[in-house]
Amino acid sequence: MRTKTLTALAVPAVLAVALLTGCSAGSDITTKPEKPAGTAEKAKDKKPAVAKVGDTIALKGMEDGSKLDVTVTKVVDNAKAADEFTEPQSGNRFYGVQFKLTNTGSKAYDDSPSNGVKVADAEGQQFDATIADITAGPSMAAGVKLSPGAKGLGWIVFEVPTGSKITTVQFAMDSGFSDQTGEWKAG
Repeated sequence: MRTKTLTALAVPAVLAVALLTGCSAGSDITTKPEKPAGTAEKAKDKKPAVAKVGDTIALKGMEDGSKLDVTVTKVVDNAKAADEFTEPQSGNRFYGVQFKLTNTGSKAYDDSPSNGVKVADAEGQQFDATIADITAGPSMAAGVKLSPGAKGLGWIVFEVPTGSKITTVQFAMDSGFSDQTGEWKAG
């Protein structure tokens, strides 16, 4: 009887530990560019590479074969709305980031990129994308579908406080649920 009771208690405890450790794969923020923008890497330079505007970061999604090369191609601080009806709330401004996505995986990419992007300021405040078109160029589509080898390009807009200095841009696949996040220095 005592053995059955111990077994009945031990099995759920072991399962709980296995499930909890299996679910905590952890997140990885990648700042190392795949290909630095317009600079040759020096062998004696010992500083870790930090991606900046123009650099490409290779990211993996949650499914096998789900991969993107993501490039932050341009940023526009204090971006102007594309029409007279859209404007940021009082005390805020628009901040635009142009992304280039290249499907380097073996599976089709089908996602809403704006769900997985954030910008952060020098104080550590993070801001999600907002729905707005800016004069800098066409917005990234709300739903992007790319076959292997295909590319997508477009602007994603953020509404940030006027006094915030944006320092980083982040992108993660799978609407932000991927374990790997690319991070670029914005300024």
